[in-house]
Amino acid sequence: MNIGDRIPEVLGFDAQGNEVKAGDFAGKKLVIYFYPKDNTPGCTAEACSLSEGYAELRKKGYEIVGVSKDSAASHQKFAEKYALPFTLIADTDLRLNQAFGVWREKKMAGRTYMGTVRTTFVVNEQGVVEHIITKVNTKDAANQILAL
Repeated sequence: MNIGDRIPEVLGFDAQGNEVKAGDFAGKKLVIYFYPKDNTPGCTAEACSLSEGYAELRKKGYEIVGVSKDSAASHQKFAEKYALPFTLIADTDLRLNQAFGVWREKKMAGRTYMGTVRTTFVVNEQGVVEHIITKVNTKDAANQILAL
């Protein structure tokens, strides 16, 4: 997914099993953020930053959707534990990760593996990608978006 591309209509299923579609956000700016794993330090910091900045982001016209390969049950627990006010998509089949190009080879501690590269996509009211944040500041993710 690149700047200028239209996002897919079907995004996936949320923690409650409801289908989430791009059309659900028609007329609103949408932040789709991809993160590696629920309840890890960086992912928790990012989710909490977005949660803390949620009112300000909404005031600026944004809706937020988080995506990871974790299960719906994991997302439910994560959202409840941190009182996250936005949708989390359980991309267990990696369809959305692959469509957005964030499922890639990663390296850590000398080993190579496939995983989600933390990336934030900012989509305009017509469903077109306007910004891509690849160097996400997990502790200040909301302000990164508000500064665009």
